[in-house]
This record gives sequence, structure tokens and C-alpha cells, in this order.
Amino acid sequence: MKNIRNFCIIAHIDHGKSTLADRLLQITNTISERELQNQVLDDMDLEREKGITIKSHAIQMEYEYKGENYILNLIDTPGHVDFSYEVSRSIAACEGALLIVDAAQSIQAQTISNLYLALENDLEIIPVLNKIDLPSANPEEVTDDIVDLLGCDPEDVLRVSGKTGEGVEHLLHTIIEKVPPPTGDPEAPLQALIFDSVYNPFRGVEAFYKVVNGEIKKGQEVKFMATGKKYGADEVGTLKLKQVAKKVVKTGDVGYIISGIKEAVEVKVGDTITSVENPAKEAIDGFEEVKPMVFAGLYPVDTEEYEELRYSIEKLILNDASLTFEPESSAALGFGFRCGFLGMLHLEIIQERLEREFNMNVITTVPNVSYHAFTEKDPDKAMLVNNPSELPDPSGLNRVEEPYIRASIITKADFVGQVMTLCIEKRGILKNQNYLTQHRVELIFELPLAEVVFDFYDRLKSISKGYASFDYAPLDMRASKLVKVDILINAEPVDALSALIHVDNAYGIGKKMCEKLRELIPRQQFDIPIQAAIGAKIIARETIKALRKDVTAKCYGGDISRKRKLLEKQKAGKKKMRQIGRVEVPQSAFLAVLKLND
Repeated sequence: MKNIRNFCIIAHIDHGKSTLADRLLQITNTISERELQNQVLDDMDLEREKGITIKSHAIQMEYEYKGENYILNLIDTPGHVDFSYEVSRSIAACEGALLIVDAAQSIQAQTISNLYLALENDLEIIPVLNKIDLPSANPEEVTDDIVDLLGCDPEDVLRVSGKTGEGVEHLLHTIIEKVPPPTGDPEAPLQALIFDSVYNPFRGVEAFYKVVNGEIKKGQEVKFMATGKKYGADEVGTLKLKQVAKKVVKTGDVGYIISGIKEAVEVKVGDTITSVENPAKEAIDGFEEVKPMVFAGLYPVDTEEYEELRYSIEKLILNDASLTFEPESSAALGFGFRCGFLGMLHLEIIQERLEREFNMNVITTVPNVSYHAFTEKDPDKAMLVNNPSELPDPSGLNRVEEPYIRASIITKADFVGQVMTLCIEKRGILKNQNYLTQHRVELIFELPLAEVVFDFYDRLKSISKGYASFDYAPLDMRASKLVKVDILINAEPVDALSALIHVDNAYGIGKKMCEKLRELIPRQQFDIPIQAAIGAKIIARETIKALRKDVTAKCYGGDISRKRKLLEKQKAGKKKMRQIGRVEVPQSAFLAVLKLND
């Protein structure tokens, strides 16, 4: 056990984590030259196309140092804030972390928030300065920033280049010397912490775990403590580029288990595996529950695919535990699911994955939150409103209450003005301002959750150049002047586009939605009016002009009445067409409403 090292790579987005992981795999000969490619651990097409890591990836490397063989378990983590839950899970399975900072960009928000995550778990931090081969690199200045942040010596900051491989050998030696071996009792009852799982269509659910105490053997009967279910360990082993089956996985090691689990809901990330004959008394403290930031409805394009969509989402949750879902229905779209996401990028990625991995075409509704509505009949009884279409008639409505949150935003001192402007624009109330260092400020705001789910996060990132980190806790429900804005297309309401909006913002948002939809809905043979309405009152309108066939082309010369007759005939046809014509709203239109400020 003393020769095992478990560590993860944490950094802000695009600071070179996956490239450095490639070099580590190459130097330890874990992959052959033939298998080597860029982002070798990112096995999803989406990750390669977008150049980002979406999933954490665990892999085992072997390395000889000073005559001894060491086993290094590396977990490469995502950098984007929408996948920070993946990072927290990876950190739970490690004893050390490589904190990577780009020598050209210096320390950024996710560097800091991931660092705090690692420090909370008492990980040994190894600061690494990456991309020193860039012409724009500024290693001296960035080293000073790292020293300020961590309180380490300048000599402790390792300088490497993931691209050229410079300094990577020395980095491996430092990992072996500095990262502590796992602590655990090989003689104690088995306790293994599940930190990830995937669904294999041929073999059922594969769970990835770290053995904290005891050992797990092939063929032994094991129990998952959260669900209480028992299974036989058909196959156990460790994770190289491909899975390597073993007879036994010992204390401190990271491995996988296949036990023929067919139901996706039976495996919970953060659960503890123990043996049936000698069970552990209690489970390992799992990591914190996920907090969804954005709620949106996912509906199958074909209503008959409802059950199939349920299976697909359940399998996705295995692979991405930060997704939450519950069934809901809509008048326009039929049956579907109300899902919780960590952010807008997460929503986009889940939708793409459903399409690619499960061939599911889905429609996404406008993201929102849950409200309490009180009627004049019964002003003390709260009705839960999950969907704007469930809101009672405005004439009999007493009040609507919306959830408020206490938001903590940490940002650089340079961006305080812009962050405050954004929060006040989102109806925020400033509660506290606290300087953590001379360059970093913590702002505490009370904000309506509805304003946060829409585009707050993305705008906060862009005005602070990716430097602000954001956390929130729910507060209470407060009465607000909210109105339901309906979108009518060709005089028919589309309930998937309706939203509950504060009365001050209703006109602006209604107008923007109409303009956006006008660009995206394809032209038809007839005029299509797009209207935003509050109750019976129209507050904004745009018209998509008809595609017009030139019916007078064949009239050359002759009396004007011939042309007029043809035009009148065309006009009557268009009128009839508009009455019976249906307008298909493309998927891009539902998505575009989410990006009104672009």
C-alpha cells in the first residue's frame, strides 16, 4: 500500500490538464505510441469537438523510481464550472492534487474554487506552472501569484510544459515524494467509496470505487449500503486505458466492479460497498448533494418515446450524477421530465448526449424555478407552481411568492463595480462586502432564484473574465409582482415558451423573445404573427412575412384587371391557409430563448 499514489489534476478551464495527463501516460509507458492521440482520456466525441473535459477519467499508471515500482492512480477532472460536481467526486477518491496554473493566464476563478475543494478534503497540493513554452508565458509573475495564494516557497512551484514534455519527469518524482500513500486498514471490514459509474449495454452498470478499508475479491458477495441491495462481484479490476481484471483489489487502490446490475437507479454515487459476510458498521461520509442551478423541461419530439426517454435519462444519471429529474406534463408537448442542471452549458451537453448516445430527439422548455401561488378564495393555502401554465387565472390571484437565495460571489477587486451592477439589475439586495485579500472581494447578495437560473451565471463569468466564483444557499419565499408572459404564434399559445417574469422586466423580455423567434421560425406561405401577451393584453408583436409566389408572372401586357383577379385569388388562398396552417416551431427556437442577451 505504501507504493500507491492517488492524485487528481485540478485547474481552471483550458489550463492544459488533459495535455499534461497525455504526457504523464506517455512517460510512464501506460499507452503505446500507436494509441497516443491528443486528449487520450477524453473518450466522448463531444469532448473532442469542443476541446473540453466533461467527465472525470480515472487511469492507473506504473512507474519505477529509485528501484521501487509505484502504482499511480490519476483522475483527470473537468475545468468548466458547470462540471464542478465531477471535480468534488474525484477529490473524494484522492490523497493529492496537482493544481495547474497557465503561465500566460495566471490564477482564475476555478483555480481558486477547486483549490478550496481540495483543501477541505485535506489533500496534498502540488502547484504546477504549465505552458512555460508559450511566447506569452510570464512564469516569474505567475509564480508570485501562486506563492501568494498557497503560502508556499517559490521553489515548490514546478515548471512544466504539457506540450513538449519538459519537466514532466521531475513532476512524477515530486508526486511520489510528496503525495502521501492512502491510509486504510487492510484487515478491517471492506469499505469502498463509489465515485463514478457508467452503463455498459452488454454488462450492466459498472461502478468505479476507491477501496478505503479491507479488500474486494472476485466472486465475493457485496452489499451497497445506501440501497441495501446485495450482488455478487462477477468481475473486479483496475482501470488502465482498458479495464484490467484482477482476483483482488486491495486497500488504497482505485478499481471497478461489474455485478450484473441492470437497473440504473440501484447505484448511487457516494455510496459505500461492503461485504455481506463481514459488513462495515457505517458508510463512508459521501460527498455533498448536488444543487441544481437551472430547471427545464425535456420532452420527446414523438410522444410515444416517453418511456424510452426515461430509460435514457436514468442511464445518463449513472454517468453524470449532477443531473436530477422528475416527470411533468405540458398541454402543447405532452408528457416529459422536469430536469435540474448545474448551468446552461450542462443543459446543452445533456441535450447533445441524449441525441448522440441514445438517438433521442428532445424539446427543451424555457428554464425556470418553482413558485407558490395564493388565490383570493384561500389566501393562506400555497399552490406549488412548477410550470407557468399551472398559474391560476390572474383575476382570482392573491399573490405569487418566489424563492430567494443568499448568493456569495468571490471576485477580483477590479470587477466589483460590474458584478454589483449585474446583481442589482437582477433585483439583488447587497448584504455584505468583505475583502479577503487586497485583490479578492466577497460580495453577499440576496437574489431571486428565477433571475439566477436564466443567464446570470454566464453573464457573471463574462463580465469578470471568468474570475468570479459563485455559490448559493436557499433562503425563503417572498411575495413578488410576477406576471405570466405567453407567446402566441399564429394566435395559438405555445406553453413551452411561456414564462413567469417580474412585471418590470416583462415588456423587455417579451419584445426580445418575439424578435428572436422571428429570426428562427422558417417562413411559410402565409404571414405569421408572433405576439407576447400578459393575459389578454398584447405587449409585443413581430410578423414573419409570407413567402410569395409571383402569380402575375405569366401576365405580359393586357388589362390590369387580369392581374388584380389573380392577386385577389392569391390573397383569399393565403387567408384560408393562415386559418388552417400549423406552424412548426424548430428546436433551435426553444433553445435560442435561453440566450436572449447574446
